[in-house]
Amino acid sequence: MTLNAAPTRRGFARLGLSAFASLSLGGCFGDGLLGDAAPEKQSALDVSPVLLVATTRRPADPAGRPPYFTDQRGRGLSFATVRLAPPDRSLIGKVSSVVTGDWRIAGAPRVVTGPEAATAFAEAALGRDVLLYVHGYRESFETAAVSAAQLSDGIRFRGVSGLFTWPSAGKTFDYGYDRESALWSRDAFEDLLRALAAAQGGRIHIVAHSMGTLLTLETLRMLRADAGETALNRIGAIVLAAPDIDIDLFTNGIERLGTAAQKITVISSTNDRALELSSTIAGGVIRAGAADRGRLEALGVRVADASDYGSGIINHDLFLSNVEVQQVIKRAVARADRP
Repeated sequence: MTLNAAPTRRGFARLGLSAFASLSLGGCFGDGLLGDAAPEKQSALDVSPVLLVATTRRPADPAGRPPYFTDQRGRGLSFATVRLAPPDRSLIGKVSSVVTGDWRIAGAPRVVTGPEAATAFAEAALGRDVLLYVHGYRESFETAAVSAAQLSDGIRFRGVSGLFTWPSAGKTFDYGYDRESALWSRDAFEDLLRALAAAQGGRIHIVAHSMGTLLTLETLRMLRADAGETALNRIGAIVLAAPDIDIDLFTNGIERLGTAAQKITVISSTNDRALELSSTIAGGVIRAGAADRGRLEALGVRVADASDYGSGIINHDLFLSNVEVQQVIKRAVARADRP
């Protein structure tokens, strides 16, 4: 996705959200994931548009300037405070955002690279709840940051907005490089989660998309194996949107998480064209995000089947483009915050 260029699939989807939201639901996402609570009018990100970023991408040279971080693998973890420019909330602004996009990066004045990066992120969170987004395949630093902002603002999150971004090439035919880069980033992601868990503060809510769900699941497995069950106590909701993971690998990962698997909500869709292609590349093995709902629920995770809510060609990023699917994430976060 390129910002400030031609109209995007996400942009056209946003144009019809208000009309779509006004329709009555023909069913529900199951297991009480949707409800009737009145939505908040403003997110914390809209009030203070700062995104905390942890990344294994190589910083751009010079640092702190566009493109901020490249598609190459860096040397360890980097932390950056990214200033965002919120969208124009006027009627004219909403219409023009279909073409120009809504959120955008305004600057990244602070970058810390090395052993102190994970601690710097945790300190910047100031003990508040954190919504940590982990992007998927074919994402640049810019598109990942914008998606993180759209997600946090879309669910009206009241805590700190965060992004863990790994070195995706951002290109259609670099699937193999992206997958290896995601797995290569596991140690750094574990370091970040350890630092956040060790700090005094609220819960860590994780929303991972597509290939980012593989990175997330593998890292949580490592964290539990290295530090025990209690290491996951600070983790709140774990939402895996359209997980691009071999169903057998997914099953093993869930079983290794023990009781922490109960924190997981899977957003699946049987008409996700991107996962169909991924399955073909993987030799025909079905991806977890396109698996039968009953098979997923048998693993002890919650499932939100979004098959009936995809009206586009790809249907791979419904958690960003569909207000009802975003409510699934909002409910998962709210449930995790209950005593």
